[in-house]
Amino acid sequence: MKTPVTVQIAGQRFALRGDEDERAMREMAGFVDSRMKELQKQTRTADTQSLAVLAALQITEELFKERRASADLKKRIRERSRALLHLVESRARV
Repeated sequence: MKTPVTVQIAGQRFALRGDEDERAMREMAGFVDSRMKELQKQTRTADTQSLAVLAALQITEELFKERRASADLKKRIRERSRALLHLVESRARV
């Protein structure tokens, strides 16, 4: 069921509906709002559209880094699992 929640980001109100619970949706909106405020201080830009694009790019960069790290971890786990399986199978034959 889609949860309705109203949030405020960069001084604008947004009515959202999502699969997450209200607390999680507010947390996500707060994260975006904080990122935009940080960027506003850094760039001294008042244009919310520019700030939103910059925030989206930064958040996307973080997401892609996490995806790469997750894929690398899964690969290492698979490799170690195969090595362990090979070791167990070779010991079982003795």
